[in-house]
Amino acid sequence: MIEIKGISKKYDDIEALSNVSFDMPEGQVFGLVGTNGAGKSTLLRCICGVCKPDEGEILVDGEPVYENPIAKSKIFFISDDQYYFPGSTPDEMMNYYASMYPASFSKERFGRLMNALSLDRKRKIQTYSKGMKKQLSILLGIASGCKYILCDETFDGLDPVVRQAVKRLFIHDMDEYGITPVIASHNLRELEDICEFVGLLHKGGVILSKDLGDMKLEIFKVQAVFKDQASLDTVRANCKVIAEEHRGSLITLTIRGLRTEVETVITSQLPIFYEVLPLTLEEIFISETEVLGYDFAEITK
Repeated sequence: MIEIKGISKKYDDIEALSNVSFDMPEGQVFGLVGTNGAGKSTLLRCICGVCKPDEGEILVDGEPVYENPIAKSKIFFISDDQYYFPGSTPDEMMNYYASMYPASFSKERFGRLMNALSLDRKRKIQTYSKGMKKQLSILLGIASGCKYILCDETFDGLDPVVRQAVKRLFIHDMDEYGITPVIASHNLRELEDICEFVGLLHKGGVILSKDLGDMKLEIFKVQAVFKDQASLDTVRANCKVIAEEHRGSLITLTIRGLRTEVETVITSQLPIFYEVLPLTLEEIFISETEVLGYDFAEITK
């Protein structure tokens, strides 16, 4: 497990992270999502021990990660812009990472994965496309044998077929080797079909961190047509409505709470029509951040 305990990090006057605390359970895919500049990349760099938090600490399997080679040996960080040595080939980078992770790196598996994705091991990496470079960084991470794979915008630049292949690799290695992928991304739809836990960041702080399934049970949309304004007012008064939209007589409410309790309130008003719909991860993210004022609805006015 990765435990994040009250960490804060500043770059000059810019507060990248502010008192961030949550846990990343092992053996499950953890999705890290957030607004632009929310601190996702900084948090990943702190987790892998590249950056030292100004306050707080990060524990990997109970051990502090900063300046701790044993804890660091369990982590592979795939950055958004992975660095390769100038003029190097995939085999040369393989040898470098094999020296960094001598106890766990598998050259044999790296070769098999490179062949499976038809990547030339002898070709200069600088001649690779963006997507090919990203594929290479992912394969190096998987071949590292590390328990925790930190991915910053991992799927960016990958075509749909390769994205699915990478997801299958993660799922296979979770079952076979017990790895824990941590995936930071802006593509919430991409995360939704693979992540089990999600952490939402906004302006350097944590909005929430919980099981995605539980999250969807606690916030949902209700589309309804009420017989009069008084019925709608009663629903507003007795439910935690965090967003509301009107299209003629059809009203869409985003509500936080237990579904059974909300439906009891709605049905008591004898609506002409109503249905309860689950929210996507993207809709949950928008709803949560709009509550905090991150809303550009006025941009077209």
